Amino acid sequence: MRTVYEAANLIDAHLVRQALEAEGIPAFVRGEALIGGMGDLGVFGLVAVMVPEAAWWRARALVDALDLGGITDDETDAGDATGEDIAG
Repeated sequence: MRTVYEAANLIDAHLVRQALEAEGIPAFVRGEALIGGMGDLGVFGLVAVMVPEAAWWRARALVDALDLGGITDDETDAGDATGEDIAG
């Protein structure tokens, strides 16, 4: 299994899971049971949507098409939209 989407919360994760399953891609939410153990603390990286390795590319394309407003590979640099360094 491979992570196709790291969710901010359970609702977000289940919406993505349902979109994938509607396209015939099996998916499940990893870390769902861990949320209650952390209380109301914002812990990142616990909740993710997982798909089989063979379906990852198709699932990744679908998640990208959903335009969820998350960070893309192009935005992981330290620069902003103008290409300037944010830190300085």
